[in-house]
Amino acid sequence: MANQGTSSSTPLEIYVEEEDDSLMFGAESGWVEARTSCDHLASLSSDLAHIPTPDTPCNRCDHPSENWLCLSCKDVLCSRFVNKHMLQHFHQTNHSVALSYSSDLSIWCFICDAYLDAQVISQLRPVYETTYILKFGEAPPFRTAELTKVKDDQAGAKSIDS
Repeated sequence: MANQGTSSSTPLEIYVEEEDDSLMFGAESGWVEARTSCDHLASLSSDLAHIPTPDTPCNRCDHPSENWLCLSCKDVLCSRFVNKHMLQHFHQTNHSVALSYSSDLSIWCFICDAYLDAQVISQLRPVYETTYILKFGEAPPFRTAELTKVKDDQAGAKSIDS
């Protein structure tokens, strides 16, 4: 009986450890709401129309993937999941905004500790569009409140006319 009591508590301990890991890495939510404003955009490069291509390796370790583009100085450095060169760059330079060259082209502010919505923040939209074109060979599909409203109005007008 004593062994059964011990063995029945072991799976619970393992489950708790796994749950703690998922909480630490944010896996419990699955969705992160990007910020629609950021006070740290003053240091953005004035020329984000000319950027390194998304297949550029890390400038420090030559790692070919999981790389980020510093939007202040345009260095390409690897993520915290590789050798943490972009994170080190932020700590050394205080360049806080970076764009991920991964498939989603997300933009992160290290000071805000948050993703930024490049489709809403006007200073980020051009670099997002340039990167998207370089990576996928076509302009990105932007969501806009005006376009959604026009489509809704048109749908309403068609149903009234019918």
